[in-house]
This record gives sequence, structure tokens and C-alpha cells, in this order.
Amino acid sequence: MTQSKKTSPVESQFSVRLLNNLVVPTFVLDAKGKVLIWNKACEQLTDTKAKDLIGTRDHWKAFYSEPRDCLADLMVKGKIKEIGAFYDVRTDSENNSMHVSIETWCEVPNIPGQFYLAADAAPIYDDTGEIIAVVETLRNLTAQKIAQEKLEDLAQKDALTNLANRRAFNDKLKEEWSLAQRSQSPIGLLFIDIDHFKQFNDIYGHQAGDDCLKAVANSIAGQSQRPSDFPARYGGEEFVVILPCCDEEGTARVAENIRSAVQHIHYPHSGSTVADIVTISIGTNCLIPAQNQTFDDFIENSDKALYRAKENGRNRVVSFSCT
Repeated sequence: MTQSKKTSPVESQFSVRLLNNLVVPTFVLDAKGKVLIWNKACEQLTDTKAKDLIGTRDHWKAFYSEPRDCLADLMVKGKIKEIGAFYDVRTDSENNSMHVSIETWCEVPNIPGQFYLAADAAPIYDDTGEIIAVVETLRNLTAQKIAQEKLEDLAQKDALTNLANRRAFNDKLKEEWSLAQRSQSPIGLLFIDIDHFKQFNDIYGHQAGDDCLKAVANSIAGQSQRPSDFPARYGGEEFVVILPCCDEEGTARVAENIRSAVQHIHYPHSGSTVADIVTISIGTNCLIPAQNQTFDDFIENSDKALYRAKENGRNRVVSFSCT
């Protein structure tokens, strides 16, 4: 327990000046939640002057457009256990009552845009163990957070087509499969292959092949119209689409729309035995996952349906239930 001790007026004045001139944005609330200190760095971070906040409980206005508790408020009120209702990310130990750390997006109303801030709060006690103040410090991590999110996004994207990559597909399918199992809702899956793509590359070259992949990917994305639909590049000339909460009829309809959209690109393909344009074959699978089923079988059976579509002449949609 961090306890205060009696200080002289000189020491108190020094402490206030120290906090006010600290380069780290810092504010202090008293035991009633009123602002005691709002330092210069905090003024710069929020474009909110200390003179407008000292002695008030209006410090929330520096961070939010509507009244709500800040981290220091939760500590003053003894509501640390409620942090999860206010912040998504807590970076300290949940059993720590002496020092609490969070990270969060907030608006900072006086400055355009959003900010990603890290906040740390710690109590100050008197000799009897009662809280007399709470100190909160802030760090602006916006640039780092944006850079991190860009890197994470790149790690989940296929560089050529800008669709999700296979890693992202695997993660998303695990998530949607578990959700479908819990809610007992249907989930659809499409496996898509460009017909005779090797011959296309042999005739037109790999640059043209890349352009063809991008055109097909755009058609697939364009027909995956619901926000929950998840198109991805599986590898090479293969693509996949996850269709959460989509029944067998809906899955077949999306597949046919994709097949038709690619055909209507009229991308020349003189090496195809199916047509003189680029076409695709699609295998579909749709089910309500049983509790003992795994998505590995779901993937395998979708791939089997694709194989049957190619075996039966290509440029067609085949459902696993029909194989």
C-alpha cells in the first residue's frame, strides 16, 4: 500500500510544480473525483486548459463526447472490477489494485480524429489507508497502433488480389464454425478454381496470369455482398468463400452468381477446352455443424465437390450433397 506522509508547504509546492511540468500527460483527482492537477502535457494532448477543469469533475470532456468515467474515476469509486465494461484492453494484472493500466481508442473532442491512448492509474493513500487522490498518466500510442494494425492487415491479405489470404481464411473459418456450432445455424463454403489456368499462363505469360487472377478475385469479391461473406485466395488459382448463416439454396445462388460474373468478364483464354474465355469451377458445401464435427471434413468435402465439378466438364457449380 502506497501511503502518504506529512509534507511541508515547500515540498507540496515542489510536488505540484513537478507534476505540472512533467513531460508525461498527467492529471490528479481528489477523493471526490474532482481535478486537483491537469498538467501542461495533458493540456497539449487534449487541447483542454487546466483552468477549465481544476476543481470540477468535467475531465471526461477532454476525452469523450458524453459523460463517462475515466480510469482514475473507477479507482476513486472503487469500481476497478468494472473496467471491462469501459475498456476492451487491460494491460496489467487483473488482481492488481495498486496500479491499473488500459489501452483504448477515444475521440479527444477538441482535436479532429481518434486517438489510441494508454492510461495508467495509481492511488495515493493517507496514513490511515484511505484514498486521498488518484494519479492518471497517459501515453499517445496512435501512430504505433495504426502501424501495428497495418502490419496485421498485411499479414492477413494476399498481396496480389487484395483478398484475405489462406492464413486469414483458416482463422475466420475456425471462428465461424464455432459460432455455427453454438448457434446451430448453417454455414456455407465455396471452393473455386480457374479452369485450365496453367494453359493460360503458358500462352499469355505470368503477368497476364496475375491480371487474370486479380480480375477473377474482383468478381468473387463483388458477388460476396453481405458484410459477413468472407472471400479469400486459397493458393495459386484457387479461391474460397465462407458464407456464415447461409442455407444450401443461398450458398448455391452465390456460387452461381460468381460463376456467371467471371464468365461475363469475357477474359480471352484460347487454351481452354471449356470455352474461349476464362471460366471457373465451383464446389459448394453447406451444413449445420454437429457438436462432434470438425471443419477439416467441411473443407475436404468442399474440395471433393470442386473436383467433381472439374471432372464433370468444368464451368459449373457442384454441391457436395449432390456428389
